[in-house]
Amino acid sequence: MEQFVAVAVVHFLALLIPGVDFFLIARTAMTSGWRNATGICVGIATANGTFIAAAFSGLSLISHPTLLTVIQTAGGAFLVYIGVAFIRSNAHFDPDDSPDVEQATWAKNLGLGIASGLLNPKNALFYLSLATVLTGAPPLTLIAYGVWMFAVVLAWDLFIAIALGTKRTLTRINSLVPWLTKTAGVFLVLFGTGMIATIAWQLLPR
Repeated sequence: MEQFVAVAVVHFLALLIPGVDFFLIARTAMTSGWRNATGICVGIATANGTFIAAAFSGLSLISHPTLLTVIQTAGGAFLVYIGVAFIRSNAHFDPDDSPDVEQATWAKNLGLGIASGLLNPKNALFYLSLATVLTGAPPLTLIAYGVWMFAVVLAWDLFIAIALGTKRTLTRINSLVPWLTKTAGVFLVLFGTGMIATIAWQLLPR
């Protein structure tokens, strides 16, 4: 029980730290509403679930240095691309979007959330480190941990989407949405550029 509490606390504290996923959810919620933002949430949770299953089953998706480099480079390029799109966008929220548009946007956001989660090597490294701590735990215990973490990630992301994407909230911060979107874009570009620069530095001949 003590081990579960410790792991659960560490996992939740990691979720509280704003990162790429937070900015994607926040931006989507503030420009498309919380319902469309749930696509991002489900996608991110699915990607986290993939890393959890891989780490707890003993299959490391990033054990090969070359594969890790490819993931980091692709992730950095992805973040720069999304960041530039945020900076260039004329963010606004239209509460009168038709159901068909909302459905198409949700599906697109689902793919974006999955890509964001899978291309972030920090997610894989975090769950791999937790799996190391839990080495020797019974399979049913690991399954319980995995289900719990997946559920917490999804619940927390949905909370963020709903908190920032309701019409009441959007009415209050409507004038700030363009600035918040561009700020998120700058953060993503800097983060992605930093990842690529780090990889390039590591590949330089010594």
